[in-house]
Amino acid sequence: MKFTLGVALSPLDQLTELAKTAEECGFTSIGLPDSLFYMKSQAADYPYTPDGSRFWGPETPWVDPLIAAASMAAVTTKLRFYTNVLKLGSRNPLLLARQVGSIANMSGNRFGFGVGIGWAPEEFEWCGVPYARRGARVDEMIEIIKLVLDGGMVEFHGEFFDFDQLQISPAPSERVPFYIGGHTGPALRRAARIGDGWTSAMMKFDDLVTTIGTLGDLRAEYGRSEQPFEIQSVCIDKFGRDGYQDLADAGVTDNIVVPWLSDGIGFDGELAAKQDSLRKFAEKYIADPIIAKAHA
Repeated sequence: MKFTLGVALSPLDQLTELAKTAEECGFTSIGLPDSLFYMKSQAADYPYTPDGSRFWGPETPWVDPLIAAASMAAVTTKLRFYTNVLKLGSRNPLLLARQVGSIANMSGNRFGFGVGIGWAPEEFEWCGVPYARRGARVDEMIEIIKLVLDGGMVEFHGEFFDFDQLQISPAPSERVPFYIGGHTGPALRRAARIGDGWTSAMMKFDDLVTTIGTLGDLRAEYGRSEQPFEIQSVCIDKFGRDGYQDLADAGVTDNIVVPWLSDGIGFDGELAAKQDSLRKFAEKYIADPIIAKAHA
């Protein structure tokens, strides 16, 4: 089990310094969330809170995760970055393939592409994309992005996208891993069928264990049980040495944490206080020989 730092809702001017501190402390990755805009009224419930409301407001800071990854990669050398997750449905796959390939190349292959569909009809419709049949559309998008990133001259003729031979260069020198987000049945099937891993939103431990079991069954169904597969979790009720051991034992390979929240520091807290939280967390858990052994 590795540790990823979640930086959602942090002031943008803190991100590069947090990245440098996370690398110094031994975090493996930074997870980058995605939100296009804040609509005053929402047409659908947010799927990861009990009442469907959003836990952020119109003034909450967000940054495009691909730009953030490029910025933070420029000031680090080992730290990895992945989107957690980027909403594919409202975007164009060829433009994304260009961006993802660029980040992979410029970061020295330190980028993983976490993807989901997107929950808000407004993000689709106001960006000129139909909300209907979004799952099938995203399946084609993933296929296209993978195809382009493999390099060489490619073409695609599908239901939603159609183009003749083209090439985007340079292709990444290593394959970009794809992590699939979402808690629904179709999302889990997508992760098991084509993903290098699955990434959760906020979940309780018991639900996480059930989901990991389901993913295992589905991967066996698709003949992929022997292939490497990441389980990236945001668990909201397991913390501390025993909690992290429970997560590792359950099959979590990457635990996404926000240490300063446990220290009573808000998303908009001072940079120095967040850095102190990272150092204390690393000393207590990342450097812990028992937890480190479990991570090996």
